[in-house]
Amino acid sequence: MWRLDEDRALVFTADFITPIVDDAAAWGRIAAANSVSDVYAMGGRPLLALNLVGWNNDELPPELLGDVLAGAAEIAAEGGFVIGGGHTVDDPEPKFGLAVLGEVHPDRLLTNAGFRADQRLILTKPLGIGVASTAIKQDRADQGLIDTAVASMTTLNAEAARVALAAGATGATDVTGFGLLGHLGRAALESRIDVTLTVERVPILDGVRALAEEGFIPGGSRRNLRSVEDRLDRGGTAELDVLLLADAQTSGGLIFGVDADRAESALRALTEAGLTAAEVGTTRSGSGRLELR
Repeated sequence: MWRLDEDRALVFTADFITPIVDDAAAWGRIAAANSVSDVYAMGGRPLLALNLVGWNNDELPPELLGDVLAGAAEIAAEGGFVIGGGHTVDDPEPKFGLAVLGEVHPDRLLTNAGFRADQRLILTKPLGIGVASTAIKQDRADQGLIDTAVASMTTLNAEAARVALAAGATGATDVTGFGLLGHLGRAALESRIDVTLTVERVPILDGVRALAEEGFIPGGSRRNLRSVEDRLDRGGTAELDVLLLADAQTSGGLIFGVDADRAESALRALTEAGLTAAEVGTTRSGSGRLELR
């Protein structure tokens, strides 16, 4: 964060991903929403972005790149920010994302060190994108799941951030590549809290559990689980459920903490905004441990 004055500060982030769907414009929308998510996770609003492109010019036509950029432009228009050009390099594997500059009030910055004891934890999108993406790449996902996954990944976290701030949240993180357990585990360490997750309350995309049972578990999810294993009390939770909690997300939702008397109104506001949100756990003073119940 770079503080400009008493009311304004700048935040900056960058991210890019490889294709996870066949539709080029959809990939552009997903990558743009994923890139801008960190700004929302800090309680900010995006102002300006630059395209980051790796493109195989020998195998991929420029018209296809135009579709990717058009998809990103749709997300920028929805989010109210400007994409002011960018940079392209030759790359045998295509990649796309954004570098994003955003604005935040210095006294309303959300951080992964800002969670407090005795809070309720609210998750604003279902898990399961990693499993869905793995199945999509292997042509084993039905069109209904593809549509649901793309809709989730292209939903901006702007409303989630607005609700979190209105509910008095000071701690938040987006749930992306390190999964819910990885990102929440890091936040627990940084915030000096312990977390209890109620597993049955965590929303999972329809159809994902069946695919996970068939073995469509991304390798990143297993790495995520290993990274928190020494601080994780599974409490008898089945292995499949634990892996879904560690599922590597692309453009996932936010998880934030609010006082108990603000949780219901925050959930209601998120639902009214069209988000699939749930209260999934609680916090207490501690040292970064995760407990599943």
